[in-house]
Amino acid sequence: MSAKAVRLDKLLANLGYGSRREIQNLARAGAIRLDGAAWADAGDRIALDPDLPDRLVIDGEALDPLPGLCLMLHKPLGVTCSHKEAGPLVYGLLPERWRRRDPPLSTVGRLDKETSGLLLLTDDGALLHRIISPKANVAKRYRVTLDRPLTGSETGVFASGTLMLEGEERPLLPVILAVEDATHCAVTLTEGRYHQVRRMFAAVGNHVTALHRDRVGGLDLPADLAAGAYRIMTAPDVEAVFAGG
Repeated sequence: MSAKAVRLDKLLANLGYGSRREIQNLARAGAIRLDGAAWADAGDRIALDPDLPDRLVIDGEALDPLPGLCLMLHKPLGVTCSHKEAGPLVYGLLPERWRRRDPPLSTVGRLDKETSGLLLLTDDGALLHRIISPKANVAKRYRVTLDRPLTGSETGVFASGTLMLEGEERPLLPVILAVEDATHCAVTLTEGRYHQVRRMFAAVGNHVTALHRDRVGGLDLPADLAAGAYRIMTAPDVEAVFAGG
């Protein structure tokens, strides 16, 4: 099956390179090259072959990733998963042009401002909804630091499926708690209620002082991915999300 073909100016505009007129000007200036040859008319159609980013050069730089982009990002503390809120945003950690893509990159769920760790972003709406769908049962693991020592009862309470959070009318699904020491543990959950981990520990009389997500499904946060850095996910990375853990 041949690859889908689109107008080059539309493709580049949707990737954030500028208006169609600006892209046409780049073509006329000889700044768009495919396999080393100048692409004269940005209104012509181009095949969206998987290797296109390796073959198409825009103003001396390789083409950005095509639509269907999926990223893993090591979210640092102090940034917000939002397009509009005040203060530092996760999108500010990405290349400036990527923030103008259409469809836009969106976070797959959220981590609050004071939670660090593995965050996925994609411009593939179907993939995003597949990951966050309750039917997918994608688990998330969080490393937790607590203000006070664990009492020993938390493992059973969290696993019971009966724990109610303040202001809610249905109990949490069972959560796995793995104790590391008196004030450190890991929790694995499949829901994503508002501030769920913090509220769970508040419900048993404790307070979370640090929270870090290190796994989504079967995908671990790479040890060499520094806070604030991101990486383009491979097909096996995406598959790992659905593989469990």
